[in-house]
Amino acid sequence: MKTIPQARSLRRQGGIALLEAMLAIVILGIGLLGTVGLQARAYSALSDAGARADATLAAEKLIGIINADLPNVNSYNLAENGTPNNQLAGWAAETRKNIPGAILFVQVQDQPAQNRYQVDISIRWQRKAKSEPNRHRVTSYIAR
Repeated sequence: MKTIPQARSLRRQGGIALLEAMLAIVILGIGLLGTVGLQARAYSALSDAGARADATLAAEKLIGIINADLPNVNSYNLAENGTPNNQLAGWAAETRKNIPGAILFVQVQDQPAQNRYQVDISIRWQRKAKSEPNRHRVTSYIAR
């Protein structure tokens, strides 16, 4: 009669291994979802960093162009969402190619008392429709 209590105890523990396996699968699934979420955020941050680097390079390039063309310095103004003139057309096209949807602004101010020009460049873009807009601003001073 000792075999009857042992049979009951084996029947009670028969589903424990299946329950442990299901619990392990759930924990693994939660861990994998967290990893996928981290990967998505890392990709988003990498994309934003690339656009910021492109904006920095574009602004520095324009400052070099303006510095090399000082006699025409006052023709490098561009209103936000404005149509670029001949001096800015190539730079604006290249910048918009590298940063899709970029909104450009350039303002050159003469500062005769300091014997220099102040150049303000703003490049604004939005990576996704529901994300915060990004803006890169550069102010540079070019001596006459």
